[in-house]
Amino acid sequence: MLKKFSTITWAIIAVMIGGFGSIFVQPEEKNAEETTSVESSLVRVMTYNIRYDNPGDGVHAWPSRKERVAALIRVYGAEVVGVQEALRHQLEDLEELLPSYTWIGVGRNADGSGEYSAIIFREDLFEVLDSGTFWLSEQPDEAGSQSWDAALPRIVTWAQLRHRESDATFAVLNTHFDHRGEQARKQSAKLLTEKAAVLAKGLPIIVMGDLNTTDQEEPYAILAQTKLEDGRSLKDSFFHARLGHYGPTSTWTGFTEIEPGRRIDYIWTSDDLVVEQHAILGDRNEIGYPSDHLPVFAEIELE
Repeated sequence: MLKKFSTITWAIIAVMIGGFGSIFVQPEEKNAEETTSVESSLVRVMTYNIRYDNPGDGVHAWPSRKERVAALIRVYGAEVVGVQEALRHQLEDLEELLPSYTWIGVGRNADGSGEYSAIIFREDLFEVLDSGTFWLSEQPDEAGSQSWDAALPRIVTWAQLRHRESDATFAVLNTHFDHRGEQARKQSAKLLTEKAAVLAKGLPIIVMGDLNTTDQEEPYAILAQTKLEDGRSLKDSFFHARLGHYGPTSTWTGFTEIEPGRRIDYIWTSDDLVVEQHAILGDRNEIGYPSDHLPVFAEIELE
């Protein structure tokens, strides 16, 4: 059975990310039955756009920050991590730096190269029951396909995972919406809601990723308001965590400074899951942040 974060752990988080535009968002009111402590399995999940390995980034180039990215995943105890913009050698670097973890996914190009929206996970804790990738296009099963006004091929990598100790199972989908195509982001949100329940086959659902959209824009509204095929809905963990949100309220940094109003990275869950805690992690050093996005972290009850 996984243990819940201790008060000491979250006190450390408060010290580490307090002062970077932190805010506590009061969670919704819950009735007594909902707030009663029950024996449950917890999974700690993270979504993180790690920025592709671009030598032009200078002091922020991947070789100078890969250890910090790995350390951040390890220190916060993230057990399932959806990464975006990862090239294969970056995933291999993380696998070497995080020996308890493995990953699944393919590159977004037709030949399997290019950026991955991979799912990294603790293989000692989780077993993959099924997995795959589809393209955010009008031909989702065609590798490398792109549609609408998308500038690049975009993908969703998904998996059904079983927690080895508790036998709890769930589905996780990780994605990265197009950065230029406004229509592509809307259509991607629609396709994601169409596919999620089908791929989950009744399992609880976690959707994570860099959506390149804020909560004031239409793609967000589509995700928030569309019923899944099985009647469930997706909820933004930022607003629905039982103990609220802690940390910055924006996820875009450009490596050096958090830009207000740019929360574009998300963890969503189906409404049959309870999110215990949610945070945007603002850890940095004197040079800047480990990536040009901040990671989003949540602790979720599986049963």
